[in-house]
Amino acid sequence: MSRGIYECINCGHREILDSSEPLLEKACPRCGGDMVLVGFYTESQELTVQVQPSRPSLPENLKEKLKEFYNLELKQIDGNVFVFEVQGIMENNFERVLKELEELGYWAALKKREDKVLLFVFPAQEIKEDNRWLPWIFLIATIFTTFLAGYYLSLAYIDTLNYYGLPGIRNPYLNAIAFSISVMAILGTHELGHKIAAAYHGVRATMPYFIPFPSMLGTLGAVIRVKSPLPTRNAAIDLGISGPIAGFLIALPVSIIGLRLSIPVPAELVSPTEGSIVFGENLIFLLLEKYIVTFPEDTVIFLHPVAIAGWVGILVTFLNLIPAAQLDGGHIARAFLSEKTHRYLTMAVGLVLIGMSFLWVGWLIWGMLVLLMGSVGNPGALDEVSPISKKRLVLVILAVMIFLISATPRPLWVTG
Repeated sequence: MSRGIYECINCGHREILDSSEPLLEKACPRCGGDMVLVGFYTESQELTVQVQPSRPSLPENLKEKLKEFYNLELKQIDGNVFVFEVQGIMENNFERVLKELEELGYWAALKKREDKVLLFVFPAQEIKEDNRWLPWIFLIATIFTTFLAGYYLSLAYIDTLNYYGLPGIRNPYLNAIAFSISVMAILGTHELGHKIAAAYHGVRATMPYFIPFPSMLGTLGAVIRVKSPLPTRNAAIDLGISGPIAGFLIALPVSIIGLRLSIPVPAELVSPTEGSIVFGENLIFLLLEKYIVTFPEDTVIFLHPVAIAGWVGILVTFLNLIPAAQLDGGHIARAFLSEKTHRYLTMAVGLVLIGMSFLWVGWLIWGMLVLLMGSVGNPGALDEVSPISKKRLVLVILAVMIFLISATPRPLWVTG
């Protein structure tokens, strides 16, 4: 990695860091100000040598373009970063500003610093092309692993049917296919929601990468990687909420269908079996079982594989909406919080999850993962000045409601 020489725009402190980013926000160890790249350090240089690159001049086409959007004054040029103080904003659509600046080869960040609004303009980073084949390879592998998981879940379901002499679908391959399709539909729609929101806001993102894993579910989920900065806080909220809403809308009918295929057995006929897996309740399933798919009282429900797929979709929605780190809920929270406050929130959430490990050992892993992701931080949107729209506030309220009704404090446990 290239080692860059950085200078604080507030106090002038210089330091050599293992980075080549043009701007490091609040990275100055002395005053906490922003540090800009002013040169590069190589192994042949002594640590006391400070490279002074030639100061670039403000390109005329960039200058004229900026005047269309802002009433501003150039304050300083640090390396290849132009720092302006903004006195007036003529264009409130920052996504348009970013798009037109990118055509000139630049990105920008609009930040508040005390009582001032500063505009940082710096060269746009090169975005590498996606690997065309890797997402398809992962997709095919995940279809295979989820089919195998569905097959073994189907065998347990059929054994239950046979044991209690109940009617039901006894074809393990049909049940396995139904499970695989259900899981892939929920995860795929979740990531597709992110992809559509990213495209809408001009954010570059990869195709969904499904993660195959030989387990009871056959997968660890799916992800997309955002390859360019989030332009606005509205965009951050859209990208954060789009996936959970899309996946939730598929998980609901899947859960209903799966519950209709599930087996209710009178509690007095069920003898506790050591080593059986019990799926925890959430408010969604409780409501579905009470008002949509009613079961007789005092019964134990043996879930059909499709119901398990729906339950997993609800759990994935809940986990992704946790307001921490780079999770979907974390991006939503970052739209309202400063980077420092968001980091504290992430630490608090991580510790709470670790504390909840007495309910489910998986919370220990999740808590440590949140703390690890939180150590990287969440840079937030490039534009932290423009207000959040009322429509996004409604979406945030909807996200909070989905988070609460999807909450599963104790997802799994094994009888013994």
